[in-house]
Amino acid sequence: MKSIEIEVKEPVKLLDLIVKTFPDSSRSKHKEILTHRVVVDSRRISQYDYPLTAGMKVLIEGDDVKGKRMFGDMKVVFEDRYLMVVDKPVGLLSSSSNPDDVTVISELNNYFIRRRSRQRAHVVHRLDRDTSGLMLVAKTKEVSIMLERDWKGQVYDRAYVAVTWGTPSPSVGTLRTWLTDGEFCVVSSDTDNGGKLAITHYKTLKKSNKYALVEMRLDTGRRNQIRVQFREIGHPLLKDPMYGYKDDASPLKRLGLHAYRLCFHHPVTGKDVELETPIPQDFLDLFEKRNVPTDNKNRVRHVINKNTKVKKRDGI
Repeated sequence: MKSIEIEVKEPVKLLDLIVKTFPDSSRSKHKEILTHRVVVDSRRISQYDYPLTAGMKVLIEGDDVKGKRMFGDMKVVFEDRYLMVVDKPVGLLSSSSNPDDVTVISELNNYFIRRRSRQRAHVVHRLDRDTSGLMLVAKTKEVSIMLERDWKGQVYDRAYVAVTWGTPSPSVGTLRTWLTDGEFCVVSSDTDNGGKLAITHYKTLKKSNKYALVEMRLDTGRRNQIRVQFREIGHPLLKDPMYGYKDDASPLKRLGLHAYRLCFHHPVTGKDVELETPIPQDFLDLFEKRNVPTDNKNRVRHVINKNTKVKKRDGI
């Protein structure tokens, strides 16, 4: 069975649309389609009397989508019985309290449904909507609690790369500020004002007349930490609508921030898991071509200590 997309022409209940679309199929087949294969306007629906109205788009998934991604280029780069690490694309929320929003969590739950799995995705940490890169997700509430209780002890290396306006001076350093939530954005202070301490270590990897490619490692995980701190030192990230330049003439079409490295002690097995994704090619294209690594494209590096077995998947 191949996937088909139907544009609703007139009000109808979901099950009635399925029966009309597959008149020769059995009642059990209609039920299987309804339970596992229906997406209405990017939201998975299994309610038999769900009211459809004109203009809605109904996707009935076929066998051709099994095991494939559903949003952008999101891929599963690590998976075992307890955890998943995904490479989140730009534009996708990590999670949301609005059930209508498409998020990493909702996409992974759909992924579990397609595999007939009873597992559910649980947030462990978040990336901003416009930040891409590695994001850790627990498959059970118990494992998520284990990580939340000792996040700093479990995650021993977490690094980002960013493209900044101009080159930070010095080219290697540490930013230490206190962050508080303002009315519209996060506010930074060089002195302790009762806010949350934020510590970022950085190193400049490449530079040009206009931009720098900077690696950051975080001792803390505050909201918008990198974006706020680099604005404060006069080197905001490219294409940052909140903390960047208002007249941003950057050739990038996205926020210049990518979570490229994640290393953690597995909370259940005790093994060390080290993952990297490539630096985005559009970041590298801003700098001298001769400095662009030839093996950057389509590379995900895994280093698992003590012969840990890992399922490596190309996509959702």
